[in-house]
Amino acid sequence: MGHFKTVSLADQVFEKLETDIISGVYARGEILTELKLVEQLGVSRTPIREALRRLEQERLIQESGKGSVVLGITTQDLIDIMEIRQQIEGIAALYATRKITPEGIEELRRIHELQMFYLERMDVERLREMDDQFHDTIYRLSGSTVFCDTLRPLHKKTQRYRKLSLGDRSRLERSTQQHKAIFEAIVAGDGQLAQRLITEHIESAKQYMLGRFTDEG
Repeated sequence: MGHFKTVSLADQVFEKLETDIISGVYARGEILTELKLVEQLGVSRTPIREALRRLEQERLIQESGKGSVVLGITTQDLIDIMEIRQQIEGIAALYATRKITPEGIEELRRIHELQMFYLERMDVERLREMDDQFHDTIYRLSGSTVFCDTLRPLHKKTQRYRKLSLGDRSRLERSTQQHKAIFEAIVAGDGQLAQRLITEHIESAKQYMLGRFTDEG
């Protein structure tokens, strides 16, 4: 982990462990110890201890007395996250429509066009990035830091489920068309339609994920 040279080392250790837990690198029920992580990451115990404390606050791990047990994101967690997103992200889309600027429209247009470009080539990793950018841009265009701070970590916590679903072309095509409809509603200034469409989009994603996955850690 020699590339961890800027900002707080504890922050960077936290971000790596958080990503690895969410993406399933560490399975649900796996025990993480400070010594094990020192050997794996090549850093001292102090930043690891701080990172583990923050992961426990995020309820991604739980102290067991023998080490930290990985909790990860369960199916019930996924259901709860997606239902929260449906409510808040719908309002964010409504606000974004009311506050949209020509620059914001062009930003969403660029993301959609890139999504279509990568869909033709089935570039799954780039499609995931575009999906992240599309939703994050709506959060930001809403003008609400509260929405951004609430929705960004929730979207990140569905990473493993989203990543595993990206191999399904029909699902990718459906998602891309849903993004297009949301974008067009925002451009048309129809906030209520944008709110409804993004709520339906998240519901569709939730049902697809639940149809394919169960708790695997």
